[in-house]
Amino acid sequence: MIPAGLVVAAIAALVHCFIFYLESIAWTSPRSRATFGTTAETAEVTRPLAFNQGFYNLFLAVAVFLGLALFGPQRAVGATLILVGVGSMLAAALVLALSDRTKLRAAIVQGSAPLVAVIALTVGLIA
Repeated sequence: MIPAGLVVAAIAALVHCFIFYLESIAWTSPRSRATFGTTAETAEVTRPLAFNQGFYNLFLAVAVFLGLALFGPQRAVGATLILVGVGSMLAAALVLALSDRTKLRAAIVQGSAPLVAVIALTVGLIA
């Protein structure tokens, strides 16, 4: 279970790097506007907020990547970083789903890999 959990955690981190790109770099682009359902005007007004939000996603991904790098030599530290990162990703997806039902699809995209990673790593570490 641990190898599967590590792979899925890496996938979750990569997804959050892409979300960082959409929010912090490409926020006003047609692709990001279509993804988040915003107009050009709304995207321009909300650009500073999206920029900040994107970095939250990047920092969670960095925590997971650092945890993956440390998992071999420092298993407890690596596992802690990974679980904090994917656990926070999952919590954010739950907040999104519960706060705005129209964003349920986005919450599923954001939270599926973290959910699988949390379950697989927890089961693997306990076993």
